[in-house]
Amino acid sequence: MVRSGHGLIVVDAATGPGAAASQAGGAPPQAGGAPPEAGGAPPQADGAPPRAGGTAAQPGAVPPTGSGRAGVWFGRLGWALAAALPLAFLGVFFAWPVVVMVGRGFVVDSSLDLSGFAQVFSRPRTWRVIGLTLVQAVAATVICVLIGLPGAYTLYRRQAFRGRRALRAFVTVPFVLPTVVVGVAFRTLLVENGPLGFLHLDHTLVAIVAALVFFNYSVVVRSVGGMWERLDPRAEQAARSLGASPLRAFGTVTLPALTPAIASAASLVFLFSATAFGTVLVLGGLQFGTIETEIWVQTTQFLDLRAAAVLSITQLVVVAGALLVAGRARSARERALTLTEPAQGGPPASRALDLGAGAVTGAVVLALTAPLAALVVRSLRVGDGWGLDHYRALGTPTPGLGTTALDAAVTSLRVAVDATWLSLLVGGLLALVLSRRPARPGARRALSGLDALVMLPLGVSAVTVGFGLLLAMDRPFGLPVDLRTSPLLVPIAQATVAVPLVVRTVLPVLRAIDPHLREAASTLGAAPGRVLRTVDGALVARAGGLALGFAFAASLGEFGATSFLVRPDRPTLPIVVYRLIGRPGADAAGEAMAAAVLLGALCALAIAGFERLRPSGSEL
Repeated sequence: MVRSGHGLIVVDAATGPGAAASQAGGAPPQAGGAPPEAGGAPPQADGAPPRAGGTAAQPGAVPPTGSGRAGVWFGRLGWALAAALPLAFLGVFFAWPVVVMVGRGFVVDSSLDLSGFAQVFSRPRTWRVIGLTLVQAVAATVICVLIGLPGAYTLYRRQAFRGRRALRAFVTVPFVLPTVVVGVAFRTLLVENGPLGFLHLDHTLVAIVAALVFFNYSVVVRSVGGMWERLDPRAEQAARSLGASPLRAFGTVTLPALTPAIASAASLVFLFSATAFGTVLVLGGLQFGTIETEIWVQTTQFLDLRAAAVLSITQLVVVAGALLVAGRARSARERALTLTEPAQGGPPASRALDLGAGAVTGAVVLALTAPLAALVVRSLRVGDGWGLDHYRALGTPTPGLGTTALDAAVTSLRVAVDATWLSLLVGGLLALVLSRRPARPGARRALSGLDALVMLPLGVSAVTVGFGLLLAMDRPFGLPVDLRTSPLLVPIAQATVAVPLVVRTVLPVLRAIDPHLREAASTLGAAPGRVLRTVDGALVARAGGLALGFAFAASLGEFGATSFLVRPDRPTLPIVVYRLIGRPGADAAGEAMAAAVLLGALCALAIAGFERLRPSGSEL
């Protein structure tokens, strides 16, 4: 047995933490939920083998076992490979294409020319675009966190109620819809003759922020809710028993424990909002352009790669700054936590808290329903009547598309499966490496920098990544091969976008594992590989369902980079939707809405399936 910050945990080295059980007669938990003192030796239980030296291991470190020095070197080699493989993947398929794309804008006649910075930043429009990007991203992030916390409580921490799984899947659907489709759906609501036309919000910043909240609400709910569901309730129960009100117990015990997950979710929302493309283009036009839309305008309309390169670097700076702030917020509050089975439920909450959180969540769910309902209604509208004509047209080849929408849906599913397993492999290895907490300050700083770097694929313009891959994959590194025609390039591009999602989902769970669990398993004779498999692996498997859902959904609805790389005869479903929207006529618009409904239904079914695949009590 080892003592954690919240009580006693029994760990069997043969079964890992999956068999851990809280002891009913354990020591009372501390009200603040603080872990053991960093320098002290954890108390020894009766019969527990003594640890060498009597001191606690470094947080996150696994004591070396095996055959002496050979075991140590084998462990170091394993960690080196775990870091090198995903970094090589991101270096070849993300960093190198971005460098090639940006280099085309700054290299003139084989010489470096940085005069583009002065030219671009001398334009008042550039500063206006940067300001609008920051305003909409910050506003959307704050609103998502404020309304996402009640949603996380209602859908994950509160006692189970009928329909909870369906609601979890429903709130995730907006996250994976193509941005252009959502922009059109919001315009349908907000135009003068639309249901909400009396608000006069069409082509306003408010409409853009509302659409961004619509997209990203589920990021906060699922990321924070997954951690909240498994927090050990005894620390909050102790605070309540000492006289703290439910609100004070939440603010002093639960909220600090959730801070790393909140910071991770907030950083994702900021990134998605700052790099939004289709929604801003449809709802704001050129009046409310952002850095992302400006890169697209300069690349596709003016062929000004120099301006696009300057704006791409500017976007990187903005994203890097946001990641640095979020990383410091996470690291300041990360600590070992005791995770419990979801079936145990949370501490008794006041009726007012339950009703308040439920009311906020219900209002948000209704708000999320409005654009989705507009999509369905628009897809069923046939002339002056109603019918399924647009859905029947999905199985008929449309002139100029080269395929049917149903064939495109099959292509999307195949590509998403390939992108998902690839992103889980790369992101899982990165999360495992980043969860380590080495003793040397230099190594800790290196991991902190790596933590920020792996998020950059979400912050770089999809136009830059897609166009960069086209430029860089023609005989890459001098190899006699043209990867631009390979069917693997599309899932690879989608995987680079999904990798940060996997890392941000799995990493808080790994960092919340009490290091004494690893130490106990190692002391009982488990080799380093078995410690990783039975301790880290068991808990990560519980977070894997959420990571799997996010990665699959992001790949299924990815539009930006895919639009540059997809083969004309094998488009994905989001590409088909975009092409149909650009065609004149009510029939093309109706078929586009029908295809969007099909895409949303596929995503909802996928998320619901991942919810059911995970065994009861193992969800995170």
